[in-house]
Amino acid sequence: MPFRFLYTITFSILWLTASVPAADKPNVIYILADDLGYGDLSHAGGKASTPHCDRLAREGMRFTDSHTTSSVCTPTRYGILTGRYNWRSTLKKGVLWGMSEPLIEPDRLTVPGFLRQHGYFTAVVGKWHLGLGWKMLPNGEKRSPKTGAAKGDGWQIDYAKKVDGGPLAIGFDESFIIPASLDMFPYLYLKNDKPTAWANTTKAFHRPGPAAEGFEAINCLTDFARESRAYIAARSKSDKPFFLYLPLTSPHTPIVPSRKWQGESGLSIYGDFLMETDWVVGEVLAELDKQKLTNDTIVIFTADNGCSPQAKIPDLIKKGHKPNGDWRGHKADIYEGGHRTPFLLRWPGKVKAGSSSSQTICTTDLFATMADILGPHAKLPAAAGVDSFSFLTALVGKGAGKPTRPLTIHHSINGSFAIRRGPWKLALCPGSGGWSAPRPAAAFKNKKLPLIQLYNLSDDPAEKKNLSNQKPELVKELIGELAAAIRNGRTNTGPKQSNEGLPNTFNKRLLTAFPRLGK
Repeated sequence: MPFRFLYTITFSILWLTASVPAADKPNVIYILADDLGYGDLSHAGGKASTPHCDRLAREGMRFTDSHTTSSVCTPTRYGILTGRYNWRSTLKKGVLWGMSEPLIEPDRLTVPGFLRQHGYFTAVVGKWHLGLGWKMLPNGEKRSPKTGAAKGDGWQIDYAKKVDGGPLAIGFDESFIIPASLDMFPYLYLKNDKPTAWANTTKAFHRPGPAAEGFEAINCLTDFARESRAYIAARSKSDKPFFLYLPLTSPHTPIVPSRKWQGESGLSIYGDFLMETDWVVGEVLAELDKQKLTNDTIVIFTADNGCSPQAKIPDLIKKGHKPNGDWRGHKADIYEGGHRTPFLLRWPGKVKAGSSSSQTICTTDLFATMADILGPHAKLPAAAGVDSFSFLTALVGKGAGKPTRPLTIHHSINGSFAIRRGPWKLALCPGSGGWSAPRPAAAFKNKKLPLIQLYNLSDDPAEKKNLSNQKPELVKELIGELAAAIRNGRTNTGPKQSNEGLPNTFNKRLLTAFPRLGK
């Protein structure tokens, strides 16, 4: 189509003018908060003090139209590391658990694998939540806890053995992780794919299950900060650039700020946890300053989805704190509050301090952006980063007003889709697709609700005026683009790729109304 041809030509010109010299390989630190909303940081109106994230905004660029690929965590984490929408994988909705099998195939090129090919040393510290190939005890054996009852699953795991399909299998050189969320057993650390202790006692961080005796959720942020600083210090002694992926466990449930932070926010225990999350960012920045690596390092801070209702959002709003800003919805939803999140990027000397961008970007875009930064010699293979678009031009102040990506696809916890193009957003469900009202089951039963929702976010950021009946041709166009994106196995340019099965989450009424979505 002429538009697509024009977009490709324009993008190619900008790509050539924005690329940095091949010899310039900045270190990269990608900090991912867990369930932190668009309005949670103090520079965005939040009432808990977040001075270190505020520093990133002051010294770098703030993106105001940044989105996760999904409104829950595993899918977003998959997209960050692969540059690919999660619904192309075997995970069509929901999240993985602590006992789940690995989601990322060992032969799929990832961001850390790609960077390692180009001379980087790579590490992950924090919450994994992408599945692990646990080794089991022989003959169906299950070990009993040292004391008390064996609750939950995982007593049959051999915690003396390395896992398969962990971080080291998909491109990381080092790792220090917990398996999944802090409310999903087993509860323990793994270092370089091997448990650091045997899970031999039952602990309950919401869901009772096997845990290492010394593991406590309240210590995780402190431990992650320590490991991150140690990694940065160690890498400072090498000329080799490094990548650190730092996915935090906070402020996700269980909301457990350490004693130092309890009561500090004057807002709530959630506010205290926000402040401790920000403290980890400060520890990273302090180590970069100490090692004189600040000017050589890109630091990114974002979140995996919007704030969760577990934070007691109505109570926070009464105190003037809007975790998801003025956007509709929250974690798990197809609405903006589910997937529009903070995104801060500091790159001294390259990105203008105190700047902002209204470009639409997505968490899949790390892959293509890094390839762009490394230059033409680091071109992505055809099958890699199939939903990733470089936003380097926005970072370096070139191509202002030009679209970073032609379209963005959103996904909710139950597998509902939305497609965004410019100001227009089409949600293919009658309700939230998640946890806010109207919830999926009730929404589809309510025949008064339109089957789909079309919003113009420039005129209606609160997603209150459904224009689907007034814009049938636009609806048809967007449905066609979504169907093509699914069918082609990619949304950027390149040869057609395959998915691990078509999405199977479209409601039957939707498929009847829009049969192209099922082809």
